Amino acid sequence: MIHQSKSYIKFLRLSKNRHGAHSPFVYDLVTKCFNDTTNYPEYEILKSHRKALQNDPSMVEMKDFGQGSRVFKGNARKVSAVVKNAGMKKKRQKLLFRLASYFKSENTLELGTSLGLGTVALSLSNEFASIKTVEGCPNTLRKAQDYFEKFNLHNIEIHQKIFSDFLLENTSQKYDLIFIDGDHNGERTLGYFNSLLKNIHNDSIIIFDDIYWSKDMTEAWQQIIANEKVTVSIDTFQWGMVFFRNEQPKQHFVIRIG
Repeated sequence: MIHQSKSYIKFLRLSKNRHGAHSPFVYDLVTKCFNDTTNYPEYEILKSHRKALQNDPSMVEMKDFGQGSRVFKGNARKVSAVVKNAGMKKKRQKLLFRLASYFKSENTLELGTSLGLGTVALSLSNEFASIKTVEGCPNTLRKAQDYFEKFNLHNIEIHQKIFSDFLLENTSQKYDLIFIDGDHNGERTLGYFNSLLKNIHNDSIIIFDDIYWSKDMTEAWQQIIANEKVTVSIDTFQWGMVFFRNEQPKQHFVIRIG
């Protein structure tokens, strides 16, 4: 937690708003996506889905394949408590929806389904979208799938596997958007990134959650943005985003999101 606090102070000192983004690509992204205040009708579905989870008193035996939880001691967890204490926050869920919509992402991969808050945002972002979501814990995935069916989301393909196994078995698929939100181990995250380089194209985006979770996660993020294939990288503190646009000069941005 000390690492996060120190990192946030540094982030505030370095971060800019849209006027600090001298790349037209990034300026448009900040203006038209990050700062988009449109009240999309899909937000109501996101709200209803979240509320249903918040009102779910059932217990699920959750197995952590990543770094584990800083909130929960045991594996038996109430669904409503997981959403409250460890689920994706509303603003970030809406941002994920807008990002996938802005880039018109059709082939999407999510590593870390959890209870499906991010998955639902991705599912609703584009009527032509196909979402592959990967979760190691079968009980968690089963609960998420129950809600996908309840909300008639039929463009989600679930995979109950650990991330490394899934990536080894899926080497040819190209993804428009990849969201990594299920393992806060720096070494493994770097491994996922290197493995996914064969699954990206010029206009792909990879989003990493919790890049300041720990020193090793931040070190992994620094190695990722230094990779020669990454041209544009954006640090929003909670998330790190990387792009592979050959037409762009290599630039790094630190941007505050309201």
